[in-house]
Amino acid sequence: MNIVSTRMAVALGVAAVSSAGLIGVLQAQSPTPRAPQGFISGTVESSKGKEAGVWVIAQTKETPTPFTKIVVTADDGRFVIPELPNVSFNVWVRGYGLVDSKPVPGKPGQTLNLKATLASSPAEAAKVYPANYWYSLLEVPAPSEFPGKGIDVNGLPATFQTQAQFVDQLKQGCQLCHQLGNELTRSLGHMKSLNFKTSLEAWDHRVKTGQRGSEMDSMMRRLGPRALKMYADWTDKIAAGALPPAPDRPSGVERNAVISMWDWGNSTSYMHDEITTSKQNPRVNANGPVWAVDAAHGNWVMLDPYESVAKAIPIQTRDDPKMMRSRFPRTMPRPSNFWGEEVVHAGVSDPHNPMMDNQGRMWATTTVSQQQPAWCKDPSNKYAAYFPAPNPSNRQASMYDPKTGKFELIYTCFGTHHLQFSEKQDMLYFSGGGPTIPWVNVKTWEATKNEQQSTGWCPTVLDTNGDGKITKPWNEPVGGGRSQEEGGGGGRLGNFDPKLDTRVNAGSYGVVVSPTDDSVWSAGTGYPGRFTRLELGANPPETCKAEIYTIPDDKAQIHFGPRGVDIDRNGVVWAALSGSGGFVSFDRRKCKVFNGPSVVDGKQCAEGFTFYPLNKGPNMTGLSNISADFHYYNWTDQFNASGFGENTPIANGSGSDSLLILNPKTGAWTQLRVPYPLGFYTRGLDGRIDDPSAGWKGRGLWANYGTNFLWHIEGGKGTTSKMVKFQVRPDPLAR
Repeated sequence: MNIVSTRMAVALGVAAVSSAGLIGVLQAQSPTPRAPQGFISGTVESSKGKEAGVWVIAQTKETPTPFTKIVVTADDGRFVIPELPNVSFNVWVRGYGLVDSKPVPGKPGQTLNLKATLASSPAEAAKVYPANYWYSLLEVPAPSEFPGKGIDVNGLPATFQTQAQFVDQLKQGCQLCHQLGNELTRSLGHMKSLNFKTSLEAWDHRVKTGQRGSEMDSMMRRLGPRALKMYADWTDKIAAGALPPAPDRPSGVERNAVISMWDWGNSTSYMHDEITTSKQNPRVNANGPVWAVDAAHGNWVMLDPYESVAKAIPIQTRDDPKMMRSRFPRTMPRPSNFWGEEVVHAGVSDPHNPMMDNQGRMWATTTVSQQQPAWCKDPSNKYAAYFPAPNPSNRQASMYDPKTGKFELIYTCFGTHHLQFSEKQDMLYFSGGGPTIPWVNVKTWEATKNEQQSTGWCPTVLDTNGDGKITKPWNEPVGGGRSQEEGGGGGRLGNFDPKLDTRVNAGSYGVVVSPTDDSVWSAGTGYPGRFTRLELGANPPETCKAEIYTIPDDKAQIHFGPRGVDIDRNGVVWAALSGSGGFVSFDRRKCKVFNGPSVVDGKQCAEGFTFYPLNKGPNMTGLSNISADFHYYNWTDQFNASGFGENTPIANGSGSDSLLILNPKTGAWTQLRVPYPLGFYTRGLDGRIDDPSAGWKGRGLWANYGTNFLWHIEGGKGTTSKMVKFQVRPDPLAR
């Protein structure tokens, strides 16, 4: 971990101070841009001539934390690497159809003529293809094999009714933690010393290894033995010489991209998400530090991008950390192939998702206590009287103020996962509340610091009797589903009485608040996927009313699997489809039916859905409409921090080392690829406007290498996580 030291403080031009004091200095300095203005220019040429659309990569270790800058060559092979500090760099070339060039030294002000070497074979060229290209070689069971006949008949559980449902579980279940198709996952060579007789034996072993072995093995058993054989056949196929299709080189505006990258964390960090500014105001924290939560170690991690300074700050808990149970197992079915029995993930505060408010304070979903307060069930609490919280939640909420270095801890009776402020920032809502949508009333918290008075929740109940309000008793769901913290929801109705309203276990993974009416929207990941809308009314919880909208049956075989959710300034909801690829939007203004018996399954407004297939990258083998890419989450650029325009939806290309930017008017996609190090598995995404008058230099997107397993990234064991900034110039040579 790069810890701020006296030397680094001097580099910032301040005296050595405490961590809280230094961060306060950084915040105070934030209005003044400090970006360096040096640049390196030159050309890239191979034996075929000038090389267009290849990446020029400049790396240095002379900054307090290692720094990398990446640009793309223009049509004539020229390049300009802008905004470089005055240190020495190693500069080299990577491109499709090439082998990596030998690094040459360079400093700002120099012109370099770089020599590229053509790959000697398709196999040599394919070594730098993104993971989703290799993953596209995986062959899933044919449609005719569904519904599953059972694990003893065709190896497919009878719960899978269609191929699409199986693919959805396959992609969402197996790619939540790491990128599939990268060099490590598509090969078995790192287990050669274990002398497995077959690749099937090797795969049976690998899914049981390490701290997440029980989780991986459970998912594989849920998919059935056919899935294990499918992965074994995949690695056999690749070992025998199978190659994916070649990616296209960046073209058009993709060549205008500038990527800046900083190391932070250590070799076992698990940076789940980053945050740079407020969702409601992208000018908050302008030119200031970038933040992330390290779930593996229970830390906030801060980066000053102008000085390349990084620091970790432990997240406080109410319970004694030594007595708390970590979410990460401390025992494992079989030792890790890389760490043996070493417990590398052990943080007990378990931070998941951060959000910044308009005052620059950091809020996050973290474990405050593992003991539930009595008021969560006490009938004197109106929320508990209406819908009591039966068990302690796994994760609650905390706030960290960088200006003071102080934490505030808030227990929420239901679990939390993601979080979003309302437009006025008077309310903070959470996903992960299982059968509820929970919140913190920020205004009340600021006035009272009383968590019982400041927290609340509503069960998700539909107005199925059509009287315009929610009344008890209601129809209850029975059964379960996938983890409600992860947004699975699940459950089916018992005996449906049309005279009653109906509670649903909607589940929620992503959550967002509409800027038009303060309604709360969440996405559930159970196949084929649906959105839940909640309005609180004047007197929650009695006035809370929910709606659900399910992906229509006639679309569900090729469009499925929302996880993340975001919204534009017009109130249109957007979700990247992790299962099938591409985007779906939902516009409630097109709906005509909002209550009555027909809304019980959420299929009353098919006209509200619009689908945007992903045409970047390969599809799965034999599946002409299902992308091999995986989208962990998505983000909507409400204020044009990217330069692509207001209300632009952007998907995380967690399988393709990229950000995927959609033009909703044309359906065209722009892909901003991170070519090095391979393994850019990104979960969250943010955008900030540092200076609206500075053109492309004043805007940027920010994303993080968010994989659980950093040793899967190119470079292997010992590499660290990376923070990545994306900017788009007016042309490839702008500086």
